[in-house]
Amino acid sequence: MTLLGQVKQYRRDSILTPLFTALEVVMEVLIPLLMAAIIDKGVEAGDMRAVYTTGGAMAVMAMLSLCFGVLAGKYAARASSGLARNLRRSMFANIQTFSFANLDRYSTAGLVTRMTTDVTNVQNAYQMILRIAVRAPFMLLCSMAMCFVINARLSLIFVAAIAVLGCVLVFIVRCTMKIFDVVFKRYDDLNASIQEDVSAIRVVKAFVREDYENEKFTDAANRLYRMFVKAESILAFNNPVMMFVVYGCVLSLSWFGAHFVVGGELTTGELTSMFSYIMSILMSLMMLSMIFVMLTM
Repeated sequence: MTLLGQVKQYRRDSILTPLFTALEVVMEVLIPLLMAAIIDKGVEAGDMRAVYTTGGAMAVMAMLSLCFGVLAGKYAARASSGLARNLRRSMFANIQTFSFANLDRYSTAGLVTRMTTDVTNVQNAYQMILRIAVRAPFMLLCSMAMCFVINARLSLIFVAAIAVLGCVLVFIVRCTMKIFDVVFKRYDDLNASIQEDVSAIRVVKAFVREDYENEKFTDAANRLYRMFVKAESILAFNNPVMMFVVYGCVLSLSWFGAHFVVGGELTTGELTSMFSYIMSILMSLMMLSMIFVMLTM
């Protein structure tokens, strides 16, 4: 049994999701170009007709982007939820075929964790793969391509920013991968404590072992808490680095872009559109970091 083999009747939804996501990105990438045209050919030239015409085209593209985004979200939800349903059903049917040796090998708590927490993580990861794993790289490449079309020399700022964030991303993924490997084993301990306490509640009460069971559950919950705190502390490192790189790029783009505008190598509208593209590029990198973390889990 493979994960992709459980997609089954949801293959159509799995294909339509990346398609509508790509169309959504195309619309979003074209909007800053039209914004530059409004500034250069409309506002600065005093041509209000061009402003209204280009503004109308931007509104149409924004509505199309909204529609494509809604459809992509709808099909992604159906595909990921369907995968989780098929996976749980197949796993449950497979458990019924276990021999007594297998039943002794796999704990009840471990099987419960596989059917609940693990399948939910697979569901979330599949949804992110269909949407964000398509949207983020495609947005990154398209935005970078548009920046190089506008001004190749100024776009080197983005290349440096991507290198810095890429190094941070690799560091975060390598550290969190080891932690999450331990975290999901701790889930087994937590579920085992609950399962044993519930199934043997009469014995626990008969021997007055409530305090012991409470301590055992508390220890398992605290171990899980400490591991999650450690993992989230490393993940939180991504946000300040992201903000540092974003504002560094904004300052660099403002400084060098102003010189390019004065020198006639860049128009005001093109500089404005590059500010939009820089946010798209860096947010795409942020989304990619989320994907890597989810896939690691």
